[in-house]
Amino acid sequence: MKSLSISALIYAAFIAFPAVASAPLDYDDARHLLNRTGFGASDAEIRRMVGMTREEAAWSLLAGTRATAVTTPPAWTNDAGPLRYPRGENASDMERKQFQQEQIRDGLELRGWWLEEMLATPSPLTERMTLFWHNHFVSSQQKVKLAQLMYRQNVTLRAHALGHFGDLLHAIARDPAMVIYLDSAQNRKGAPNENFARELMELFTLGEGNYGEQDIKDAARAFTGWSLDRDSGRFVFRRFVHDYGSKTVLGRSGYFDGDGVLDILLAKVETAEFITRKLWREFVSADPDEAEVKKIASPFRDSRYDIKVALEALLVSDAFYAKENRGVLVKSPVDLVVGTLKQFDLKPGEPVPFAVAAAAMGQNLFSPPNVKGWPGGKAWINTSTLLARKAFLDRLFRADDAGASMADASTRAMTPAPKQALAAGGVQESEIARRIRFLRAMERGLKSVQFDSDAWLAELDTIEHARAEAATRLLLAYAPQAAADPASAPLAMVRQIVLDAAYQLK
Repeated sequence: MKSLSISALIYAAFIAFPAVASAPLDYDDARHLLNRTGFGASDAEIRRMVGMTREEAAWSLLAGTRATAVTTPPAWTNDAGPLRYPRGENASDMERKQFQQEQIRDGLELRGWWLEEMLATPSPLTERMTLFWHNHFVSSQQKVKLAQLMYRQNVTLRAHALGHFGDLLHAIARDPAMVIYLDSAQNRKGAPNENFARELMELFTLGEGNYGEQDIKDAARAFTGWSLDRDSGRFVFRRFVHDYGSKTVLGRSGYFDGDGVLDILLAKVETAEFITRKLWREFVSADPDEAEVKKIASPFRDSRYDIKVALEALLVSDAFYAKENRGVLVKSPVDLVVGTLKQFDLKPGEPVPFAVAAAAMGQNLFSPPNVKGWPGGKAWINTSTLLARKAFLDRLFRADDAGASMADASTRAMTPAPKQALAAGGVQESEIARRIRFLRAMERGLKSVQFDSDAWLAELDTIEHARAEAATRLLLAYAPQAAADPASAPLAMVRQIVLDAAYQLK
């Protein structure tokens, strides 16, 4: 029998002997929990959780998390060859172009692989948290360039996604993709680069207002020499360019190296509260309750930043299950795409078109827009992205090929300036043409997925005349603008539900 970790034994004891037993979850409670912690729960998954207490339900999710993916990654991720990309005078234009094309192809395959993992994983919470950390410790293939390094970072994020935040912080500081993205390789004694130290404090640990400029300057000195080998893509410490002098960071002085600075940051109450606040926005609501944040952050920090401690506290809280906090978070594009595929048991033969569909809605995996990541929330919805969302759902649940395609919708959503440039034959013409061709290829991939509305409705655990109500309860976080007509054709009924505004929320 596999031995349990100390933290697992603590969780098990807490579940077995709760201070006050919570009421059993009903269908709506279970639906809320599974959709916030995963991607689109099925009717059967929800019913399996009905009747559990909050504590039992939370631990059933936390106990099943993983540290590795179940989907086989692209073959090139095992390539042990040199990773050096063409640069300098010896590289020809042809070599640079070929390298760029290879990285675009590998990047697309990587996006498809991760989306496929989100669909296949037995632990959706693991992928939810991997995505959460991807948007916390941001790196982008646009700057890193090497898909191999983005894949390795994804592996690191998953390995620590529900472990200890301190271990994750130390690992990500050495991550080669991060080293490139925040210019750590240019950080050396006598010419410190402050990019990593600044984002470390502002975005990764303390948050704005909890440090000074001198803290950043001395922290940057502590990370001098943290670099990577350009051939292998592995982290290296270059001791000859490290600043071994004394530094003062957040009131503490000493001959700190990078690890010493990380430990100073982890010791701060502000770090535990900053991370708890972000977890609250991810799982509960856009407006954290500061009293509750402090209450959760304290045991989180005392547990050496065991992420499961913070998550369990959030997932059993009254705030999480409060009626006013349901249906208030906007689904991200990945939520919408992966959740729709999962809830309707759609099996894409090729996942890349669906990763591209999410990108068209504003969430391009492995390429967040900047170091702050995707802002999320209401920022997911604007005129262009809302049109792309509707076009995606319209294509999946269309009975025939009539109507506008996603490529047509995307073209209409372009700003006036690119449209004019296209019409005038300006410099943007080739870029827009490529975009349209790419979207049409994506549309062909979406067409390959067939939805059997009769079979899907028949799987709902209810009598036939109540299926419209059951489908609505499963798919929507609150009442629709107009109730689905139970007398309508099955596909028309499903289309009406998924095109309701409430389907965009969770």
